[in-house]
Amino acid sequence: MAIDVALRHHTSYRYDRPVQLGPQVIRLRPAPHCRTRVLSYALTVKPEPHFINWQQDPQGNHLARFVFPERTREFSIDVDLVAEMAVFNPFDFFLEPEAETYPFTYAPWLGKDLAPYLLTQPAGPQLSAWLAAIDHNQDARTVDFLVALNSRLQRDIRYVVRMEPGVQSCEETLALGSGSCRDSGWLLVQILRHLGLAARFVSGYLIQLKPDERPLDGPAGAAEDFTDLHAWAEVYLPGAGWIGLDPTSGLLAGEGHLPLACTPDAESAAPITGSVDAADVEFAFSMSVERIRETPRVTKPYTDSQWQAILDLGEAVDERLRSDDVRLTVGGEPTFVSIDDMDGAEWNTEADGPAKRRLAIDLAQRLRDRFAPGGLLHFGQGKWYPGESLPRWAYAIYWRRDKKPLWTNPSLVATAERASPDHAAAGRLAEGIARTLGRSGMRLARLRRSVPLHRTRTYLAGERRPVRLQAGGC
Repeated sequence: MAIDVALRHHTSYRYDRPVQLGPQVIRLRPAPHCRTRVLSYALTVKPEPHFINWQQDPQGNHLARFVFPERTREFSIDVDLVAEMAVFNPFDFFLEPEAETYPFTYAPWLGKDLAPYLLTQPAGPQLSAWLAAIDHNQDARTVDFLVALNSRLQRDIRYVVRMEPGVQSCEETLALGSGSCRDSGWLLVQILRHLGLAARFVSGYLIQLKPDERPLDGPAGAAEDFTDLHAWAEVYLPGAGWIGLDPTSGLLAGEGHLPLACTPDAESAAPITGSVDAADVEFAFSMSVERIRETPRVTKPYTDSQWQAILDLGEAVDERLRSDDVRLTVGGEPTFVSIDDMDGAEWNTEADGPAKRRLAIDLAQRLRDRFAPGGLLHFGQGKWYPGESLPRWAYAIYWRRDKKPLWTNPSLVATAERASPDHAAAGRLAEGIARTLGRSGMRLARLRRSVPLHRTRTYLAGERRPVRLQAGGC
């Protein structure tokens, strides 16, 4: 199942006088490790003219640095992207053996790389008490331990919409028992670091779609399709890499989490940073998400009108094919296995065998008598598939559309009893054909007749390579 959605994010600042904008750094492009597939992306910034320089910060996040040479009364940023909301399993990873249970220690070389993500702030009374209440079961699986930790934080911190800038300290969030997503996200980062786990702060987009059906148990989910700026945390697990934990929902990050900036500190993940002259400003912000493509699924199949449209289109196609006298056929390649010897080598791994040859010739003769009386049976080389050392055998039947016989003496065709190859007889036959045609040796013989020619490839006695023969009616 996949749903393509279009996300639009608009931010604008209107000033009461012309101002000089300093360099503005915008972090609103999905990060390289975003697991949700982004089909298209566009960033539009005003005023014009401006200069843009795309960069990657030390953590690998995409950022755009804008320089504005002229004064302006307005500064606006528009993000338009299309994301494929295909469900993925957030637990689809394996851990290194040494990290499967908590606690564990990072390898020395890895600890050096993760040093910025292990720095802690001093733990105050609130954080110390919260950490002391953690059950340090020595036999706990790492994944289970993190899921329980994230779930506990979600229960302890009530989510609120907070318009004040900045991030609350861990002590403030725990004392209040509430905070915005950025507050609980930063708190989780510090908790993980105090537990010896490398963690980073994440700023990104959250897309939540209304479920097709109300779940029988658990949270009902979004009442309507929704998107907003969001924040969560990522923890580094050897073998799995960075794994997203969302303390606002108590869940692991899924397809609806699109990371924009992942940094050691919350301050360096701000979506927009830069300076501006002093002025009164009018701020506007809006976000929207729209479904632009949906595939049918078990929980939301085709509607009756959609089915009718499909049937009507099929009838229109059939009528056009009939009017143009286009005839369609479907070919197949049935596989036969002997009911008496299903496990025999000739029916599984060998190209040929006595029972297979006998039954195949009998089937070919019966098909000829049923569909092509007077037809020609031909036994020779068939398809040669890439990777196989030898070509397949092919038992073919050829007949003329005008019903005239191509072969009138079936006794001259090898039967199951006479199917063993006779190289000497084949050599005599080839020499006789060559003499009859007035040619010497094994040269290529061509017959030009009024009937269509059939081409096949066969081996003649004394030849190492197949010789191409073209034959008309007999």
